[in-house]
Amino acid sequence: MGWLKRLFGMEKPQNAEVNPTPQSIVPDSSDSVATDTQSIPPERLGLSGEYDQSGLAKRVALAFDQDPQLDDVDTLWVAQTGSTVVLKGKVPSQEILNKMISVANSVNGATDVDTNQATIG
Repeated sequence: MGWLKRLFGMEKPQNAEVNPTPQSIVPDSSDSVATDTQSIPPERLGLSGEYDQSGLAKRVALAFDQDPQLDDVDTLWVAQTGSTVVLKGKVPSQEILNKMISVANSVNGATDVDTNQATIG
């Protein structure tokens, strides 16, 4: 089972990308003050460029799905606190954890990776 399915209960959308182009947020037309579009913060960018509260965590999960070395680690979870990716659970080796940190850091919007809740074993 893939990361997206296990963590978020979703299949990979056809147009999903690890680093998608942000869609514009179009303000409500009844709001006469807001006439410009607003940009989505990188850590809230969803798989297809839409706003998503868990966007960074989902895009990290997608990046893990795309890496054959990481696709069978099912004892670790991915979360986010703002722009920090949080890895928690168990990983088979320090080498795998290092790879996960590297992949997570490569995702647009990730400013840090917290592994305090991850154990090797």
